[in-house]
Amino acid sequence: MTSSDRDVVAALEQAIIQRIGEPRYQLWFARHTKFTWEDNLLVVGVPNRFFQEWLQNTFAEAVRAAATEVLDQPMQVRFAIDAELFQAARKEQAAVEQARNAARPTRDEPPEPIDVEPTAPRPASRAGRPSARRWRHLSEFVVGACNRVAHASALSVVESPGQGPNPLVIHGPVGTGKTHLLEGIYLGLRRGYPEWRICFVTAEDFTNRFVQAMRLGKLGAFRKHFRECDALLLDDLHFLAGKRATQEEFLHTFDVLHRDGKQLVLTCDCHPRLSDDFLPDLADRLLGGAVWGLTPPDADTRLAILRAKAARGGEPVPEEVLSFLAGQLRGNVRELEGALHSVRHYGRVAGRPIDLALAREALADLLRHAVQVVQLADVDRAVCRVLRLEAGALQSRQRAWAVSHPRMLAMYLARKHTAAAYSEIGKYFGGRNHSTAVAAEKKVRQWLQQGSELALGGRCLAVRDLIEMIERELLR
Repeated sequence: MTSSDRDVVAALEQAIIQRIGEPRYQLWFARHTKFTWEDNLLVVGVPNRFFQEWLQNTFAEAVRAAATEVLDQPMQVRFAIDAELFQAARKEQAAVEQARNAARPTRDEPPEPIDVEPTAPRPASRAGRPSARRWRHLSEFVVGACNRVAHASALSVVESPGQGPNPLVIHGPVGTGKTHLLEGIYLGLRRGYPEWRICFVTAEDFTNRFVQAMRLGKLGAFRKHFRECDALLLDDLHFLAGKRATQEEFLHTFDVLHRDGKQLVLTCDCHPRLSDDFLPDLADRLLGGAVWGLTPPDADTRLAILRAKAARGGEPVPEEVLSFLAGQLRGNVRELEGALHSVRHYGRVAGRPIDLALAREALADLLRHAVQVVQLADVDRAVCRVLRLEAGALQSRQRAWAVSHPRMLAMYLARKHTAAAYSEIGKYFGGRNHSTAVAAEKKVRQWLQQGSELALGGRCLAVRDLIEMIERELLR
């Protein structure tokens, strides 16, 4: 590159910074992009498809305006994967992996769960072997309809921590990507704000350290660690359910950080409104920010996940096999990854190339028990059949218990067996809103916990028995 070209690049960088700000430029462009131009076309080289899509969708107009200003003519902009940047990113990742594998713990006790380095070793196992954690980037997260909003919120936190809704609460069943998003936020903040102290901790670690601090009389040091960080990322908040003293301690920590404008990101297994085990004040704080849910992946997202995991090394897997797995398996990300590993391992053991026949053999037992796809209409029909209601009764505006209670059961089962959002469920069952579906699910959970009975159709049955009857009808 000539000195003149370097001057143009420097001017282009400053023009982009003026439009998107220094922090966003350092996060998304510095060290990750390369500018080349010819005639009226500016090509922005990027290291991978994630950067390509994200920069195109987010910054294309700002880059186009900057290029037009600096080059003094109307410019088109194209984002393309650059071979050198791609290889550099791969080498950097390989170096991180090598360093992590070579690392050894320097002491017997577990390291602080605060400001954990992405390449730092985890505590040694009981057998004395170190166990390194593999931290996952947001760029590795496969986005689909089931997680798009939560993923966008995670990116927003990385770009502007503490500036948007705070806290960010991400909830969903196991294997849907909650911890992946939390780890991605952690790595993004570490890269964008290297001078910050980021606390990444599980609720179990928080609890254990709190109990230990009380026992040893070191609450002051414990509180200093957690209340003077720049961002707190806490995984598996539901672990605190029923632990009143720990919840009160976390609530005070939350209030201190929130008052000072520090970013908080939390994950849990259900919507905060649905947990009766959280203190009212804590639940209220959680609802004061942004709460987004993750659901099991749909067919398109499952296929994208399988493609991404198949591309990370190992025996190549034909597209028809990936499509078959995405269509047959309805579980979470871990099930998909396990199925892919099983197919590859079976192929190596059998000494055969991977094809559709081999995949069917390798996963025969898993496919036999694969969960069938359930739609809202299926739940509707099953409830009406079991409770002897007329078709369409659950969509009516009736508020009588003979209809409203079955409708609550239907909403609960819809959340359990479908990937529909609360808003979709409420709309389907009589044009009701999101909060109605949330309240219905919470009410049925209470019935189950209390062993309640319902009088429906001249019969008085336990709610647990009713749900089992409906589920047998639904899944037969």
